[in-house]
Amino acid sequence: DEVTISNSTVDKTGDSDGGDDSNFYGKNAAVLVEGGSTTTLTNLTVTSDAKGANGIFSYGGNGGHNGSEGDGTKVIIKDSIITTSGDGSGGTMTTGGGITNASNLTVTTNGQSSAAIRTDRGGGTVYVDGGTYTSNGLGSPAIYSTAEIHVANAALVSNLSEGVCIEGLNSIELTDCDLTANNTKCNGNATFMDSIMIYQSMSEDAASGNSTFAMTGGSLTSKNGHMFHVTNTNADIELNGVKLTNEDTANVLISVCDDGWNGGNNKATFNAKAQDLIGAVLVGNNSTLVLNLTEGSTLEGYVDGNIVNAANQTVSTEVGTVTVTLDTNSTWTLTADSHITEFTGTTANVIANGHTLYVNGTALTGTN
Repeated sequence: DEVTISNSTVDKTGDSDGGDDSNFYGKNAAVLVEGGSTTTLTNLTVTSDAKGANGIFSYGGNGGHNGSEGDGTKVIIKDSIITTSGDGSGGTMTTGGGITNASNLTVTTNGQSSAAIRTDRGGGTVYVDGGTYTSNGLGSPAIYSTAEIHVANAALVSNLSEGVCIEGLNSIELTDCDLTANNTKCNGNATFMDSIMIYQSMSEDAASGNSTFAMTGGSLTSKNGHMFHVTNTNADIELNGVKLTNEDTANVLISVCDDGWNGGNNKATFNAKAQDLIGAVLVGNNSTLVLNLTEGSTLEGYVDGNIVNAANQTVSTEVGTVTVTLDTNSTWTLTADSHITEFTGTTANVIANGHTLYVNGTALTGTN
């Protein structure tokens, strides 16, 4: 069936008991689309002020089975305003293999566990083009991914939590977006504050496997904590021509290490293309990072394994396994002595800057 609704107002009050029915299946949502229908929403004003009251919910009917196909349920929403106030109340919510196509939305969420662009068990596919997406609550990033999410030409703001979170075998692709995160309080098991968090909770809300974050163009502003943080999963990160601004005094570009979850690996591959990187690269003693700089990328920073979390607890005192590759047009300027496991590239492209790069314990010679 196809349904079209336009120029309408939806107000939702009345709490649910929260839990799985609200998070996975759409109970108490302001607008719930399911059953294989395609629903087009234009020029809506949606307001919810209740617990477990997501704004627009697309449930694809796969019963929360991660990786399973949905029933074709699709929400197309454009030129609309969504505001939610209660806990567990995302702006757009996609689960169970649902599909959401959103364009030019103004989304504001204020509750806990209320990402502006939210997904949960069973995943799905989300496409967003244009608009502004702001989250203000604890545990409420601008985007939370247990799905395949593509966002372009949008402003993404998180005023308390991470900017984006990816859990398990899922992905986020940002193209020409401006993302600003000010994570000033840890939520749940987290012991670090960060802007891009990639992890596996082992809650079964997301299948285990490679998490993927890709960003092309636009800007990423990290106001507090580590810019990237990878824990308990395998992550692939790719940046291409993104303007990075790190306002935190510690200036940590990425940390790959233990956090408040276990059962998985701490492994990341970071691919920088035509990308300027600045900051510390922290890799815990039981963790792995592969760093590839290509197409004229630059890194100004150092590699270390001394890591302390937000509670001032020591997480690691020795660097793990780190492999760095520079192509002929890319450079690394050291800002402190650094220890890595393997180096590939022209040694002259390493600018020592008064410091030493050790590869398997041996000082690299031929640096500038």
